[in-house]
Amino acid sequence: MHLLQILLMGPTQEGSNPMGTFIMLGLIMVVFYFFMIRPQMKKTKDQRKFKEEINKGDKIITIGGIHGKISEIRDQAFIIDVENGGKLKIDKSSVSMEMTRQLDKPNK
Repeated sequence: MHLLQILLMGPTQEGSNPMGTFIMLGLIMVVFYFFMIRPQMKKTKDQRKFKEEINKGDKIITIGGIHGKISEIRDQAFIIDVENGGKLKIDKSSVSMEMTRQLDKPNK
């Protein structure tokens, strides 16, 4: 038997309501949506918005931990200035939203 068939069969007692099984399955789906899918969609939307708002001169931190300052913006990449006058070309997807936002917060 497939897992879905087992779940839909429910208890085998006489007089049991098969609608209860469907309601429970529906509730599981709703909980899964609100705790797994919706937060991931919101995070993806926030990251996209963050990357669109990055401007020339902003300080950033990459996922790999490289600190730099945006000197040029291209279609899919940034050119950043690093220490000692070095320049690096990095992909836009490699900028860490969480770490970069921590740069703006004052140290407590």
